[in-house]
Amino acid sequence: MLATTEIEHINTIYSLLKVKGVGPVLTNKILFSVSSNFDVGGLRNKINSVLDSSQRECFNRVMSVAEELTSQYAVGFMSILDDVYPAALKRFLSVNTPPVLSYIGNLELLYKRRIAFSGSRKVSQKGVGITRDCVNQLSGDDVCIVSGYAAGVDLAAHEMAITSGASTIIVMPEGINNFRIKKELRTVWDWNKVLVISEFMPSDKWTSSRAMARNNTILGLSDMVFVIEAGTTGGSLDAGVKALSGGKPLFVPQYGVVPESAAGNDILIARGAFPIRMKKDTSRANLDKVFELLREPVKDTLF
Repeated sequence: MLATTEIEHINTIYSLLKVKGVGPVLTNKILFSVSSNFDVGGLRNKINSVLDSSQRECFNRVMSVAEELTSQYAVGFMSILDDVYPAALKRFLSVNTPPVLSYIGNLELLYKRRIAFSGSRKVSQKGVGITRDCVNQLSGDDVCIVSGYAAGVDLAAHEMAITSGASTIIVMPEGINNFRIKKELRTVWDWNKVLVISEFMPSDKWTSSRAMARNNTILGLSDMVFVIEAGTTGGSLDAGVKALSGGKPLFVPQYGVVPESAAGNDILIARGAFPIRMKKDTSRANLDKVFELLREPVKDTLF
């Protein structure tokens, strides 16, 4: 449970984000302008000095997060000014970093090595098998899997991570109020091994734009990225391209016979992704390069 001053802090930021014409860029600018001497009163004064009269009226009448929060789980919050806020996310997203993250579960998972998994909701059965194989192999190194919460690759990665004794971070494409444990994960669920994160208002519903923004947050939280199956357009291909442009090691299966759902894999490999091929002696994915990178000293910490 947050202290009263912390609740006021979060309410103030959420209220600002609800004002028409205000987004993460302006919100973060205001927050950092008061960060050296932060208090809620000072933040409100700064906000009122920046907003015009109609925006100030809106800011002062919006609903607080305490009134919006209806989650059945214990929800925590962190703002971009808090020490626990992932610095790696700030570096990757820059001015578009979410001003507030809400979360449920084990926050300590952010201190582990983190590997993102992305792929089609309509992933092929072979793609599901590759996902499960890769996560199972990685689980022996005590890494944390990071993914969305969609059918297909996302759920296969989360399920195998928990089953194999590793841990997993679910990054929501909607507000934290909408989180429920999906039926595919109920029998293996362990809150010690799970962290759920949302960058949106607690009551926000899914939209395609929020799903794309969530993909950027997954990349920012991760040390390296697996795109199991990508189309020639869409979120998985976009995530792979952004991983490469952001300097994240990207791993993509190279199929002999390419499923329709993996038509974009060769595009990513051509752009510099490491191809994942099968080891003939074990019939399992060859992750030697992944383990080589995991053995290297951490150059960039999350905090």
